[in-house]
Amino acid sequence: MAYDTSDSYESRSTFGLVALVAVVVICGGLLFLVARYFTSSDEQSAAGDRAAEEPEEVARVLGKLSNPPDQEATAPPETSAEILNSLGIGVSAANPALLVEQIGRNLEAGQVRAAANMIGRKALTEDQFDQLQKLAQDAQLKLNMKRPISEIGELELNKRARWALNLEDDYGSRIYLDLLRKQGKWAVQKVSLPKRAGEGEPSRAALVDALGITDAFLQAALRQSFTTAKSFVNPAEVSDAKIAGLCIVIEEGEYQLRQKSPLRALFHRKNTAAFLANVETRDGSQSAQFGVNVQRANENSPWRVTEINLDQLLADYAERVAAGDIYFTPLIRNPKGGDTLVLYFGFDEETLTLRTERQLEIVSLLLQVDSEKELTLSGHTDAIGSEAYNKSLSGRRAETVRQFLVDSGVDPEQIKTVALGKSKPRRPNTTEAGEDSPEGRRANRRTEIYLDF
Repeated sequence: MAYDTSDSYESRSTFGLVALVAVVVICGGLLFLVARYFTSSDEQSAAGDRAAEEPEEVARVLGKLSNPPDQEATAPPETSAEILNSLGIGVSAANPALLVEQIGRNLEAGQVRAAANMIGRKALTEDQFDQLQKLAQDAQLKLNMKRPISEIGELELNKRARWALNLEDDYGSRIYLDLLRKQGKWAVQKVSLPKRAGEGEPSRAALVDALGITDAFLQAALRQSFTTAKSFVNPAEVSDAKIAGLCIVIEEGEYQLRQKSPLRALFHRKNTAAFLANVETRDGSQSAQFGVNVQRANENSPWRVTEINLDQLLADYAERVAAGDIYFTPLIRNPKGGDTLVLYFGFDEETLTLRTERQLEIVSLLLQVDSEKELTLSGHTDAIGSEAYNKSLSGRRAETVRQFLVDSGVDPEQIKTVALGKSKPRRPNTTEAGEDSPEGRRANRRTEIYLDF
């Protein structure tokens, strides 16, 4: 049998070559793995040695990696200037009461920034913002529960008005907001804060402009504080009797400033202004008005009350308190000039009523302020009875008043009495037809208090 020996040999040679290459590749791979193992072990050992030698650096790196980048540092708080610069122009509203109360509620809740945003950046200073924050932190921005806000009055007719946030403290502290009206809506123009947290000065005017002085004067009169009320007037223009008369009418008529539009601006010029004070009875059933004028010599001089026109108030008082007798009022013009207080008596009587005693209490306080002041008491009667009897009766009436004042602490040397009988009636004792006039005689039974200051 014959074989093809050339093909067989070539096939065996090719197979051997492939096997040899495979063995070489496998051996090379094993050597690479062995070398990689020992190299990795050496690197780990070296890293461990470096970690042992540099523990602080490792801790730093680990610490840095454990904190996200946005937590590396906290941004510094905004300054008052930055906060104010971020505010808008403020909020405006058609109803000023709602605007003022919402500002107050934000402050009361400690949301000073929200309140500041309603006020606007132009109406608030950095110092005021800081003070509001301090008051909020000290919980001193709680509003009065009964009356959280008050309308003070107008600075300019239908254009500028002043409101107050009434704080709940022992001083009657207030935050004042001056509002400006544009296109039918009100916005805050100016803010006035208490001097210091917890500090109040009820005997002084919080604001010393024309409206502030007028309001302070009226508040003192409403409290029956004659001395404080007098500190806001020009004594050369407004008599002590006028101030005392206003205090008496307010007390007897039970008047208070009206909550809505208490002070209306009649006019407001550079150095003179006039306001219409709106008052009402405590039950709100009756209202009345009277005028107050204030002036200052120049821009550097204080505002002072220079005139009080009580005509309308006295007419309302007479209608309600004096049963329609317009002459039965506690204040009249004195023929010698100035004003005179008047106390009335019953027919053939010389005793004081509770009302006249209250009036005299006000007068006694007035006199005790200054021991140099003097007054004259003149007793009067109606026309019934003899001249001698009426002379005696009028003297007893003047003496009754004098004794009450002395018992109240007034120095007897400050008081002078005169008995004038029926010689100087205020009103006719008879009608034009010659008939008796009970209303006229009623106005003549009196003692006049002339404050000769």
